[in-house]
Amino acid sequence: MSATASAPSNRPGQAVAFLRTYWLEIAWIAFTLANLAAIVIVPSAETVPFHFVWVSLTLVYGIRLWRLKTTSFVLLAVMVSTGTTLAWALTHTPAGFDELAEVPLMAAMFVTVMWHVHRRQTALDEVKRLAEIEHRLLERERNLVRDASHELRTPITVARGHAELIRQTERGQVAEDAGIILDELGHLSRIADRLLILAAAEHPEFLRPAPIDLERLIVDTARRWSVAAPRQWRVNAPVEGLLYADEERLQSTLDALIENAVKFTREDDRIAIVGRNENSIAVIEVSDTGGGIPPAQLSRIFDRFSRVDEGRPRGNGGTGLGLAIVKAIVEAHGGSVRVRSELGKGTTFSLHIPGFKRGPNGARPGAWEPDLDEARAD
Repeated sequence: MSATASAPSNRPGQAVAFLRTYWLEIAWIAFTLANLAAIVIVPSAETVPFHFVWVSLTLVYGIRLWRLKTTSFVLLAVMVSTGTTLAWALTHTPAGFDELAEVPLMAAMFVTVMWHVHRRQTALDEVKRLAEIEHRLLERERNLVRDASHELRTPITVARGHAELIRQTERGQVAEDAGIILDELGHLSRIADRLLILAAAEHPEFLRPAPIDLERLIVDTARRWSVAAPRQWRVNAPVEGLLYADEERLQSTLDALIENAVKFTREDDRIAIVGRNENSIAVIEVSDTGGGIPPAQLSRIFDRFSRVDEGRPRGNGGTGLGLAIVKAIVEAHGGSVRVRSELGKGTTFSLHIPGFKRGPNGARPGAWEPDLDEARAD
């Protein structure tokens, strides 16, 4: 009894759902019937409503993309209805029946449109399918990198412990060999850590942004590196304001750029760090007066494991992942990284990061979170 009683109560909802789903088809049918009626009422003006029917059919098909069976039925119905009303109209006008040839001609044009739409839809479906395959492959690659990096950490830690013990207890060649092993294990550890960062770069929780004092970050970074690496350091960061960014990730980015500059400069070379803002975009530049980057290599320096000097031994600590991490972190912030270089004169890396707000340094608005879409537009 309850089931029988509930069935009528669902009918209004089903009707509303049907109207929402097929409102365009219903409106087109009403429009078509009105035009067919116009042909019958005003036979002398049959040309305009006749073509309205066919043009509207093409437009609706372009929006709905009916299945082949449905499209064939609709096409047949339109041909019969327009052909019948047109024939009736021609019997009441001096025009000849040769105008009936327009019916198959319009049908042929519609079939041509169908063919092109079908080809386009097939191409789009193929692109979508390939994009899904690429996404799955990239996801598998990230998972493989992440899992491999995690799994490497434990054996590397164990091996480093044993190698350190051997170096402390042995003497001579054995101790030297243990030192070499420790250096290589350190290199592997850095690779694992950086691969983990790259694998996590596209994760939604990769960044934890908060307002940071950009001038303080640049000055503190330069001070720390100037002690570790004797160069001619220049710092210019008169940026009064806050940048909405992940300070830890941004610190890693600056460290990678400065590490790269230190590796390719000598003690008498200059390394400059400049900070400024362009409206709501923070710009950080790290430049050096080293040997520069060959033009042929500029296009791939941000690729993983890419190294400018392939002949340089890996014992210097380079992993070929530093610049790839820089690019990943900056793009995760919605920004971009650019490079200018000239052989024999040096290299400049520029970071452009949205989310900067002018104001006195140290003045931290309570819950300030900038509109990053507006910042990118600026």
